[in-house]
Amino acid sequence: MRDNDRVTRAVGPARAVADIDLWAYAANVRALKRRIGSAQLLCVVKADAYGHGAEQCAATARAAGADWLGVAFVDEALALRAAGDRGPLLAWILNEHDDLAGAIARDVDLSISSMRELELVLDAYHAAGAPPRVHVEVDTGLSRGGVAPGDWDAVFAAVRDIDVVSVWSHLACADEPTHPANDAQRAAFERALAVAASQGVTPRLRHLANSAATLTRPDLHFDLVRVGMASYGVSPMDDNIEQFGLEPVMTVRARIAQVRTVPAGTGVSYGHHYVTDADTRLALVPLGYADGVPRAASNRAPVAIDGARRTIAGTVCMDQFVIDVGATEVEVGDDVVLFGAGGPSAEEWARVCGTIGYELTTRLGVRLARRFHGGV
Repeated sequence: MRDNDRVTRAVGPARAVADIDLWAYAANVRALKRRIGSAQLLCVVKADAYGHGAEQCAATARAAGADWLGVAFVDEALALRAAGDRGPLLAWILNEHDDLAGAIARDVDLSISSMRELELVLDAYHAAGAPPRVHVEVDTGLSRGGVAPGDWDAVFAAVRDIDVVSVWSHLACADEPTHPANDAQRAAFERALAVAASQGVTPRLRHLANSAATLTRPDLHFDLVRVGMASYGVSPMDDNIEQFGLEPVMTVRARIAQVRTVPAGTGVSYGHHYVTDADTRLALVPLGYADGVPRAASNRAPVAIDGARRTIAGTVCMDQFVIDVGATEVEVGDDVVLFGAGGPSAEEWARVCGTIGYELTTRLGVRLARRFHGGV
């Protein structure tokens, strides 16, 4: 640990920890900023910064040159404001239970995806006594959030007298850069912008690109890009993130809790889905699916002990899993790296678990201490 490291959310001794390298995060933000030229950079810090620590990553992103921060929910935005953040900040999922007036009063920009959400914002405007800054999300083919094409005219007509900061949309297939849906969505986005103009709405910003499009489709950058997982050094595609000049920010590690020697033919963990084929040594690691280790990692996911690769042996349990270390001399207290520096990548884990890197980092539980290194 470096002198200015700090540990938060620790539960007892550091049996397991997610090390967060804020130097690496800052370097990634700066690298992404260089990649996008004149476009602005919005760093997404929703879901506790994808499990990396929202307050710490938000402050680091600001210091490293991020123009905007983005979160999903209003309460996430208000938590950042309470922690001292003061820069441009966008929240894009609204409901009637949110403190929208409080968000407007604290200079949080709000995105709308429907006439109903616009009405909520206008009601909050009157309660807050301050004008809102609105971003209009349009659905261009994801068929999730966003104003439906049939409602574009009505919504843009309704916001013409409001401060519309941006019109934006979200790509469905950006992790496949040549997928025809990307070009189709660009065309739909340009149609939405034309409808906005016809209703007298000229946004200051247009944005479409997420992490994958930021890295691979400069034609989709427009005025601003939104980067989430790429900023944390995990590829949004089935690629090695280092090829883009980015580095992993999180390393998940645990300490061996027990070592035992067992004979050939020993069944290991629930269901005996792993059986030893020789006399061997088993190392017990005190992390399980309650901590966010996918049960799908059973018998499949790689780990590293002192740089040597091993595979989880048997079923991942709620609080622990087992590694067959063979004849290797390991001891209680030795480090086991699940993914990150000195071990496998999050992308490797995602491939063997049938998921994506986003899920791996965001599902890490509160029992796993976060240890923050550095910053800017």
